Amino acid sequence: MALLAPSMNHSEIERTQSPHVSDGVLIVNKPDGWTSHDVVQRTRTVLGIQKVGHAGTLDPHATGVLPVLIGKGTKVAQYLVNWDKEYAAVLQLGQKTDTQDAWGTVLEEASCESLSEDAVRSVFSTFHGAIEQVPPMYSAVKVGGQPLYKKARKGQTVERQAKTVVIHDLEIQRMAIPEVSFRVACSKGTYVRTLCDDIGGQLGVGGHLKWLQRTRVGPLHIEQAIDMESLPDAMSYDGAWWSLDRALESFPAVEVNDDDARKVLHGNAIPWHRVGWVEERPGAAMTGEGMRVRVKNKEGSLLALGKGPLLQSGQNSPVLVLDTVLG
Repeated sequence: MALLAPSMNHSEIERTQSPHVSDGVLIVNKPDGWTSHDVVQRTRTVLGIQKVGHAGTLDPHATGVLPVLIGKGTKVAQYLVNWDKEYAAVLQLGQKTDTQDAWGTVLEEASCESLSEDAVRSVFSTFHGAIEQVPPMYSAVKVGGQPLYKKARKGQTVERQAKTVVIHDLEIQRMAIPEVSFRVACSKGTYVRTLCDDIGGQLGVGGHLKWLQRTRVGPLHIEQAIDMESLPDAMSYDGAWWSLDRALESFPAVEVNDDDARKVLHGNAIPWHRVGWVEERPGAAMTGEGMRVRVKNKEGSLLALGKGPLLQSGQNSPVLVLDTVLG
């Protein structure tokens, strides 16, 4: 049975408020039947904080890793949504549906009796590297300013532009035709249900996504995620709770002195010669566009994200430009 998300009144919210909520990223294992927004709403209620968001929507019937952004963590969504994803999934062959998953209307059916495992493996092997995907009608992609799913619910179908996504790894884990269990590591924007639909189409029998669990988002793994029932104690789970500094550690760190730290907090650019490396990375050579870095004070506290060195109009010396102030 799916875990329900009952509403709570104002007094209940006050009783659940935690005095130890910090800015950061919480790794939540989204349950079946919950929207990503449901998880955000429950987190607001349980932790008693209004600034809550997420990085990467999961369909209601999908489970698994949902990065929930807390406090100033909501400012870094744009940097996290680009992370690669990994999923465990089950492909159901022999049925094509309008939603490309098990919760839609069956449009076509075909027998899989003559389908061999070798044929399935052969088609799977063609989905590797950069591929083209047409976004499904039942998706949040906007065409003409309106999400496709709204048009789909009215029975409308519109032309969609194919987009390039990257399949880093696609591995069949179990096959019992008409079901195929597999693991896929892919770039952001990849629709696993479209992958299932495309594979079924190439096999000539149709197919749809029967089950989906997101097992990884960037460095965040399902083994670290907490269930919704554990939200009241979220801050005590080291694996599930990531500081902003930890979540953004793929960006090299620089530091500034106390005077410049105050300027950073006001969003002011800093002369690059006054910026010092905390941890210069191999391949971190500067380009004309600069590179994104974490900006810290001398005590090691994260203040902002910025780019540098950059030459601004009318200046002769490069500067560190602030993108997002976090301190």
